[in-house]
Amino acid sequence: MADIDTAVKNVLTETTTVTLTPGYEGANIGTYIGFKHVNYLVEKAVIEHFRRQGLPVGELYEKYGLGFDLVDLEARLRGGVFVDDEASLEVRPVTGDDDTTFRFKVAITVQRDGEPKKIVTASAAAVLRRDEDDRRLPGRVPAPAALDRFTVATLGTPEPGDAVPATGEDLPSGGSTDQDPVLDQLLAGRNGHGWKFRVPYPYVHFFSRMHMSSYLRQMEEAKHRFVDARGISIGAQLAERNWIPAVTHSRIEILGEALLEEDLYTVYTVESIFKNLLYTSRMDCYVVREGHLVKMATGVITHGYGVVENGNQARVVTWDERIDRAIKGLPGEES
Repeated sequence: MADIDTAVKNVLTETTTVTLTPGYEGANIGTYIGFKHVNYLVEKAVIEHFRRQGLPVGELYEKYGLGFDLVDLEARLRGGVFVDDEASLEVRPVTGDDDTTFRFKVAITVQRDGEPKKIVTASAAAVLRRDEDDRRLPGRVPAPAALDRFTVATLGTPEPGDAVPATGEDLPSGGSTDQDPVLDQLLAGRNGHGWKFRVPYPYVHFFSRMHMSSYLRQMEEAKHRFVDARGISIGAQLAERNWIPAVTHSRIEILGEALLEEDLYTVYTVESIFKNLLYTSRMDCYVVREGHLVKMATGVITHGYGVVENGNQARVVTWDERIDRAIKGLPGEES
């Protein structure tokens, strides 16, 4: 690792530009890449920024026991990213003098018709979380003082919220249910949908805690479960009209540490609707500890509907009364 003071200064002041290609896994509709994998590109670019400026995140953990975590990630999508794109990502530090998190603005540019086009603008915040378990890191050395400002003992310190009734059935790892008394309480009076999910091993890093990409998965799953519960599932809309959900904006903020094999309660609530073009929903994720709800993450996502033709040509569509009533939670029209 480079001189630590210089490396920290570089992370905070230098701009990094990196070329990345999206994961093929994200091409769920033709060659169009979903919002989750667009956000993965942003996370990867920030990690590459740390590496190039002299603070590789793997070495930060191996040497000092400091785990890198994105704790806030926001992206605005101005168009589609496709599987063959060689995306140029510019990572620009914007950390203020009093900030205790690393902060960045990230722009994704792709080639369209032979010209560069900025397709995504994003912001990200990261911290270094200290691992106190000496069994895992017997050879670590004390972390340099230059990193203290950005180092935390835990990701957030959320306060206990409302008391809850007894929880429902026990779940296997990765199992889920939408029937639980805690969900009944969380969804009372809301236009939304929720489910209980036991956090499995693939959803955690550094042995124990959910990370940003896991919450992105939850946000993607929330949309799917919501429309399915309203009778307008993604599969049905594809089969009937060739419509897909299209995301224009997303943000997730981690507030606490949801742990391996803990039950996570995710609630997706419709907050606003713009004409018959876009709607914004909030995602809140909770665990129950000592009989009280504790919020672990929160976020928002804005969806519309679109059609993808020829693999990579997309156009937005206006939804009809049936979709509108389903999103609003109104009874379906009589046939």
